[in-house]
Amino acid sequence: MRGLIRINRLSEELKIRINIMYHWSKLSSVKWIDAWEERFYGNDRSVISEIKGGKSVRVEVYCETEKEAQVIQKQFGGSVRELKTQNWVALSAVERPPLKIRDAILVCGARELSVADQLRSENPSKKVIQIPAEMAFGTGDHATTSTCLRFLVDISREQKAKSGKSWEMLDLGCGTAVLAITARMLGAESCEAHDYDPQAVRVSKQNLKLNRVDEIVVAEQDVLDWKPKKKWAVVVANMFSTILQEAFPTIVKTIKKDGDLVVSGILADQWEVTKKWGEDAGLEFGDVVKKGKWVTARAKLKV
Repeated sequence: MRGLIRINRLSEELKIRINIMYHWSKLSSVKWIDAWEERFYGNDRSVISEIKGGKSVRVEVYCETEKEAQVIQKQFGGSVRELKTQNWVALSAVERPPLKIRDAILVCGARELSVADQLRSENPSKKVIQIPAEMAFGTGDHATTSTCLRFLVDISREQKAKSGKSWEMLDLGCGTAVLAITARMLGAESCEAHDYDPQAVRVSKQNLKLNRVDEIVVAEQDVLDWKPKKKWAVVVANMFSTILQEAFPTIVKTIKKDGDLVVSGILADQWEVTKKWGEDAGLEFGDVVKKGKWVTARAKLKV
């Protein structure tokens, strides 16, 4: 499994000390393993391991503070315990080559500004976005995020073709804000990035500074309790399909009459039921992309 394999490999290759003091864990049915991998993909301190018998998995996250662990517990249940020692091996992402999106974007996972600046000098025609792996989903290379990025490139070009028209973008379930940052670099006049997880909000704000972008508002927001007060030309919602299904009536209120919605985070076997929920809320789905086990789709409001 992805989490367990990554942890074992990195613990052998990288021996860096950090101050991990708290541990969150939860037992879950093995049928939800893809959803757990989706949620914690890019989190270097997560472990997903199969329980003997093959019917259950244990999901674990190692945290530096009790608050971080309690945020995860509040959202997903499970248990939190304090660790007896503070000397743990840190798990840092193995450096990956930049992710290429169309001929427009390079997503760089390095933490050093010099690496991103070097990429910019070598690729003057591309936008370079720096998203280090952190304690939040959305480094760019997961199937759901990378497909959203491709849709964003296409949509931005369509928006540019509408001469004289500016556009704004809303990123729901923003994770690291990679999608909002990308939209801003591709020409969005302004963006908002919302996430239920305060850790994701913190990381998103760090990434805005790292990428030297402005005109992006990051907010801690539960989409199921939210009452939007404006509409956007482009909305992207990358989240669990069960949340999407409940949130569709709210999401349709955020889209301008001729606007675009991109939805992702949907397992292939959950697509048809999720699509039905969206259609019942007033959406019409056009382009649907299946990548691996995941579905990403583009929609508009029904005329």
